[in-house]
Formats: sequence, structure tokens, C-alpha cells
Amino acid sequence: MEHPPTITHLAVLTSGGDAPGMNAAIRAIVRTAAFHGIRVSGVMDGYDGLVKGNFIPLGPRDVRNIVQRGGTMLRSARSEAFRTPEGRATAAANLRVAGVDALICIGGGGTQSGAHQLAAEQSVRLIGVASTIDNDLGGSDRTIGFDSACNTALEAIDRLRDTASSYGRIFFVEVMGRDTGFIAMHTGIAAGAEYVLVPERRENVDELVRALESRNTEKGSSIVVVAEGDEAGGAMKLAQRVKERCPQFDIRVSVLGHLQRGGNPTMADRLLAARLGAGAVEGLIAGRHHCVVGVVKGDLTYTPHAEALAQRKDFEPDLDRLVRMLAI
Repeated sequence: MEHPPTITHLAVLTSGGDAPGMNAAIRAIVRTAAFHGIRVSGVMDGYDGLVKGNFIPLGPRDVRNIVQRGGTMLRSARSEAFRTPEGRATAAANLRVAGVDALICIGGGGTQSGAHQLAAEQSVRLIGVASTIDNDLGGSDRTIGFDSACNTALEAIDRLRDTASSYGRIFFVEVMGRDTGFIAMHTGIAAGAEYVLVPERRENVDELVRALESRNTEKGSSIVVVAEGDEAGGAMKLAQRVKERCPQFDIRVSVLGHLQRGGNPTMADRLLAARLGAGAVEGLIAGRHHCVVGVVKGDLTYTPHAEALAQRKDFEPDLDRLVRMLAI
């Protein structure tokens, strides 16, 4: 039986949109590596730093007091150079010069797509850690940052509910999620929203207007949660269309935006980050590579990059029915 290659030095980077829990993942990676006697280098500014060779040493003392912090201590940046084959070749060469045996890439779909190309073209030994507030990456039921983003959005909607009730207003609340409705659907149900619009489901303004007319007669106020990628348009556009149809409604719009990417990670995200960070290191030690570490049905899993990127995730089938049933 062939033994996996020895890992004595690994590097870690964060790329793409930041997500609460990234620092907790970095901490788990550094401390798990130290436990196994492996040296760690941090790559500053994501793939841009990888192309530029911007490495810093990371030890257990360097990651003290970061588990509770949002953002990423390694920072993130876009890199046009890394999008080219020449840039990825330079990145791989920098890893070799630094004596790095393996790379851990923390991020969402864009990050893992870059990791997939780097591994395929340059034979870089690497593992991806599923981290995006959008929860749209395959290979893990939940991604790092999703729970925190949902809780941030939920707190904001709860506050908006107070003022909506006081004035009998309809609030259209836009949440993040790119092309998926995970944040919208989960926070909408948890917040008791009267209507939730997501990209996965075709909606029409007529249905929305009918629902608002029937509910506002009795309840006096409503919360409509809109995913930013919904095909009917963002919250601003939808609110305008409804106002044109129903000028009697007192409508307000709140776009939560990047608020959802900041703040302290929740317990669930810290725990997930710890599991995935440690799992990435121990996966590399065991010989796993060119895959995304995640948690599926409670178990730590390693999904090939190509499969994780191609996988289309859907929210639980009962949630769509649940939001409609509970809004009566």
C-alpha cells in the first residue's frame, strides 16, 4: 500500500467574500498542524498574495484571541493575475520556493474554483474548506458563515418588525445569497415573514399583491423577505411595483447588504469551522487532496472539487410550504 506524502509545511489562505468563522477555521488549522508537528504559513490577501509570494509564519500564539472575531486575519483580495494560467503557474512556483507541501483554501465557490484549477494545472496538493454566507457550495450541508449571516439578518428583521407593527407598514427586506435563497428562506421563516421571494421559485407580482392585500386587512403590517438574486428583482424594484399597484400601502425598503458578512460568528459557525479546519489538516496528512472538506448529515466528508462545484444545493423541500402555511 502506497503511503501518503509527508506533510511538514502547509499554507493557508482565505479568498472571496469574508464570512464569520473564517478566523476560527484559521485557528483550527494552525493548532491542528502544530499538534501534528507541521509548520504553517499564512498567505496574505488570498490568491493575490499567493501570486505575489506574500507569506507570513503562523504559530499557535499568532491565532490567540481570534476565534470570536469576524472577517479574516489573512485578509482577502481579488486577483486578476490568478485568473490567468501564467498567474497560477507563478502561484505554484511560489509555494515550491517557500517549501510548502500543501495548501488549504478557505472560501466559497469562486475560491474553490480557483483551487480546482490550481490543483488540476499545477498539481498543487490542496484541500478546500467550505466557507460562504450564501451556503451555495456543494460538499457540505452548511458552509462556514451561513448561520451567522442568518442570525444577523434575523436580528435586523426582528427590529424592523417592531417599527412595521407600530405604523402598519409593509417592509421589503433584501438579504444576501447571490443566486440562492438559503438566507432568505431560513430567516424568513424564523422571523415570521408574511412572504419570502427566492431565486429557486418563480414568483409573480400578482400573487404577492393578493397575499399582501389579504393579510394587511387583518394584520396591519407585513414583512417581505427578498433574496438579492430573485428574478423578479431586488427589494427596491419589487416594492416600487407593488406601490404602483397598491398606492394605499405604506411601504418601506431595507437592504441589509454587507451587514450580514460582519460580526462575531455564532457558536454553530465556530464549531463547524473548528471541525473543517482540523479536518483539512488531517485529511492532507491522510493523503486526501483536490477536494472540499465539509459536513454532510453530521459526518466529516471530502468531496472532489469538480463534484462540489457542480452540485446544486436546494433548501429543504418542506420549507417552501412551511413559510406559506405559517403566514396565514
